[in-house]
Amino acid sequence: MIPYVKAFDPEYGVCRRVSPRIRRVTANNPGPFTFTGTGTYIVGNGTVAVIDPGPDDAAHLKALLAAVEGETVSHVLVTHTHRDHAPLARPFADAVGALVLAARPPARETHASGGLDEAEDQAFRPDVILTDGDRIVGPDWTLETLATPGHASNHLAFALIEENALFSGDHVMGWATSVVAPPDGDMGAYMDSLERVTARGFKTLWPTHGAPVTDVAPFLTAYRTHRLEREAQILARLEAGDRTIGEMVPALYAAVDQRLWPAASLSVLAHLIDLVRRGLVVCDGEAGLGSVFRPA
Repeated sequence: MIPYVKAFDPEYGVCRRVSPRIRRVTANNPGPFTFTGTGTYIVGNGTVAVIDPGPDDAAHLKALLAAVEGETVSHVLVTHTHRDHAPLARPFADAVGALVLAARPPARETHASGGLDEAEDQAFRPDVILTDGDRIVGPDWTLETLATPGHASNHLAFALIEENALFSGDHVMGWATSVVAPPDGDMGAYMDSLERVTARGFKTLWPTHGAPVTDVAPFLTAYRTHRLEREAQILARLEAGDRTIGEMVPALYAAVDQRLWPAASLSVLAHLIDLVRRGLVVCDGEAGLGSVFRPA
């Protein structure tokens, strides 16, 4: 059982200090994929970096500008280019005179379902391309990029060295497991990235959605266990005679809000693609939502 923190008060538009070097402002964009909304982080004091400005929302832009009034914003960082994280980066950066830094955007339309809040911000273009291990330095803070593909191919997390903390974006969230939606989402890459984060031994995880994770090692172990259990359940459904994702999802996600079933279908597809790649499942042709699968 993953120990999620579901009772999380976002205080929309309010800048709340959450650690000596971190403040958070939450956008008023709650939903089935964003929980209580997108949490934008302000790192440092006086000269600051801002992580995940969030959706294109005038009220959130106003709140962010008020939160950094009298300070210098040196960098605007984006964990990935989904539309609940990236669209406000350019308007905010232009307003404060900062550069936008992120991984290179995907080169193609990436989602099998345009109905997800997880869809791509196609217009996003960073000023500076970040890669794994890059460091961004301020007067009292150091951020190191940690490539964490899986939820998105261009997903980055940012380690705050001085507090042994990680801004985990959507790779690890405080309220639910991350959506892995092919073709851009990749379950094998996601699991590898989870191992990378675990190996770093962070004290705190600050997800963009939901509460901070402070008991990190057990939480990440539970996250990994959940994915492996889901994989085993999918294999069991195949052994029981299910051949399509449409047959599997109602059984696997019977207790889940049906608004999330389209995302769940994509997650099952991500598992199946990984299982086909590993030789445990067979699919005739390219694996997709309408494909027929069977045990190898």
